[in-house]
Amino acid sequence: MSIARRLVTGILLLCGTAFVSGCMERSSTVPSAPGATAGSSDSSNPSDSSATAKSAAGSTATEHGHQSGDHGGIMISLGRDSYHVEAVFEKGGVLRLYTLGQDESRVIDVERQSLKGFVKVEGGAEAQPFMLESEPQPGDADGRTSQFAGPLPKGLWGLNLEVTVPNIVISGERFRLGFKSTAEQHDAGMPNAVAEDEEQQLFLTPGGLYTAKDIELNGKTTASLKFKGLRSSHDMSPQPGDKICPITRTKANPQFTWVVDGKSYEFCCPPCVEEFVKVAKTAPDEIKPPSTYVK
Repeated sequence: MSIARRLVTGILLLCGTAFVSGCMERSSTVPSAPGATAGSSDSSNPSDSSATAKSAAGSTATEHGHQSGDHGGIMISLGRDSYHVEAVFEKGGVLRLYTLGQDESRVIDVERQSLKGFVKVEGGAEAQPFMLESEPQPGDADGRTSQFAGPLPKGLWGLNLEVTVPNIVISGERFRLGFKSTAEQHDAGMPNAVAEDEEQQLFLTPGGLYTAKDIELNGKTTASLKFKGLRSSHDMSPQPGDKICPITRTKANPQFTWVVDGKSYEFCCPPCVEEFVKVAKTAPDEIKPPSTYVK
């Protein structure tokens, strides 16, 4: 083989290696800020394009789809995991953001600021603006905050949404934040989680159909501890033959299984497990066999 041919072959091999490496390292995509350039703080022309979210300095914001935060929200990474934001969709249409450090358990306060966001139904074309205001928590320094909150447009409450905040400032750097919601928020059809002490009493003491043997089979723990780190995603349209949550009648998730009266039941989320155990203890006649909870 001639020297020229060897050089060409080597270049082609290097290009192929770079292409594979680039594919493996590519960031996951999140919805782009409608009508806003990276790092901009305002927009009056929302669009429907989606791209990898980048800050003015070239940092990315990606959703940690495999885990939830301490408040049960969606974890978003900023600046190659330099910072994190936990997004929580609350009952009543409120979106709340918590700012965290590289270590997701570390709360950090950032510059107080008003955040302009854009939200649309997942896959939709029209984005609507909304505002998130600083709501400092105890321990935040003067002029700083570790929490933002604001109401979403009322017509979008409880839907699967795409949210973009084009500009959030952390330690002088500007980042662009984009993520998708799940049906994690508990609206009128979803029970609220109980307090920690009440949860211990609920799950670790027998009553009604809920027996000491059930407690042992469930690992002598609570639902929030057993399912910590798992994300709920409520499927409101189960198909015929699908198992359904006994509480919400949404599609059940086999990850959220709990034993009651010696039988395994599947639920859509931990708060529904709590509600079901309450019923088993206080109104056992209302509990049906697992085979009845099928679409």
